[in-house]
Amino acid sequence: MKKLIALFTVLVFLTFGMMQISFAQSNQNADDAAQIEQTDAPEIGQATIMNDDDDQINQSLSYVLKEKFIQGGAIWMTPILLCMIFGLAFVIERIFYLNLATVNSKKLLSKLDEALKSGGVEKAKQVCRDTKGPLAGVFYQGLDRVDEGIESVEKAVVAYGGVQMGKLENNLSWISLCLSLAPMLGFMGTVIGMVFAFDNIEKAGDISPTIVAGGMKVALLTTVFGLITAIILQFFYNYILSKIDAIVGDMEDATISFMDIMIKNK
Repeated sequence: MKKLIALFTVLVFLTFGMMQISFAQSNQNADDAAQIEQTDAPEIGQATIMNDDDDQINQSLSYVLKEKFIQGGAIWMTPILLCMIFGLAFVIERIFYLNLATVNSKKLLSKLDEALKSGGVEKAKQVCRDTKGPLAGVFYQGLDRVDEGIESVEKAVVAYGGVQMGKLENNLSWISLCLSLAPMLGFMGTVIGMVFAFDNIEKAGDISPTIVAGGMKVALLTTVFGLITAIILQFFYNYILSKIDAIVGDMEDATISFMDIMIKNK
């Protein structure tokens, strides 16, 4: 998990650096193009083709996002981007864990029933050791206390089942933090940007549309990216919650069937 977070952190800084370099190169290319236009005026047909190509480039989604991100300012955009990166890192970790925790409970219970009938408790334990996932661990703890009676088996299954259910919810608080923090940072950037815009109006002594529109655009961009981050993380957060609920429900049903098997084979 720590390696995954470190990898995503390095990627975000590399991405941000590449965006800055690309933006500087685009500005340099724009200056060069302006100088060329001043010295050598292209023909009408060539100018039309160049304008069409420029429109296609400007309309590309990646170019627009990169441009708007840089316009929003690194001071507020970088924390929002970090919230997205860290939030997605925790999301990926949870999805991998939950997929590994998902097992076919009916198939596992069938194997345990056959193992108890043919080889006893030790063979059933071996089935649990060979099966991945928290459900097999819960069953193993119950089988390990067969000699103490059915009541001890039930207590062990309930206690260890609660521990495993708690592990399913690890790192959800961090996803929720990134989910809540991203729009708040966006709103804060918007408010501070508006304050700067009004300061510029006060210094200019006139409400110029250029001053107001430019400051408001930069301020609102932080809110837009903050909301985009929150929407993406909210989608994955709800997916993870539904996945956890499904696993917990399956574990509860499986433990009831497991106790029935233990009583039948005692």
